[in-house]
Amino acid sequence: MNRISLLTLIVVLFVQPVSAVLPLQLNGEPMPSLAPMVKTVAPAVVNIATHSSFSLQHSPLLNDPFFRHFFKQQPKLQRKRPNSLGSGVVINATKGRIITNHQVVDKADEITVTLKDGRELKATLLGTDPESDVALLQVPAIGLSEVKLADSDILQVGDFVVAIGNPFGLGQTVTAGIISALGRSGLGIEGYEDFIQTDASINPGNSGGALVNLRGELVGMNTAILSPGGIGGNVG
Repeated sequence: MNRISLLTLIVVLFVQPVSAVLPLQLNGEPMPSLAPMVKTVAPAVVNIATHSSFSLQHSPLLNDPFFRHFFKQQPKLQRKRPNSLGSGVVINATKGRIITNHQVVDKADEITVTLKDGRELKATLLGTDPESDVALLQVPAIGLSEVKLADSDILQVGDFVVAIGNPFGLGQTVTAGIISALGRSGLGIEGYEDFIQTDASINPGNSGGALVNLRGELVGMNTAILSPGGIGGNVG
């Protein structure tokens, strides 16, 4: 083989794409993966968008009847519709029941639930408890998937868990970790505090999402992030 042919062969070998395929088995045993469990749970984790209407006056002085008479005008009202995005979990597919955080749906006039398959459903607020930051919604029970409830009382520090959310309408996020602590309180963020702490990253917009065990059962709901600067990095 001459030098030109050898050089051509080297170039061809160098530019050939290399695809790294992970083995399905190691020493005859299946490789561990959370993918099958996540694939089962993910359709039950939804995105929640809320719209709230409220009135604003042009000037606080117009609250006073004297100024209203002096200027010969009534307070002018404006209607604004801010948008809030969070996550939720279908816990009863046959009845269309979804749990989320109270903070996600607080003061909402309209609540829209977006499923993993892209469907958008109007939701009704059945009840809410601000002290524990839990709310219950209902949507039309058509083609829904649900997450089974686990007994969170049997959780132990060190148990593996997976956090799944559907924030900002961008699609789902999945993070994994362990139970770092149980019965966390004294944080001053809720009226009733008995938190499960995990080192799985919980990102903004994941509020109301699912914390599941390795069987895909719901053990908790993503509620709060502890971060040194209030935003950004997650410290579990």
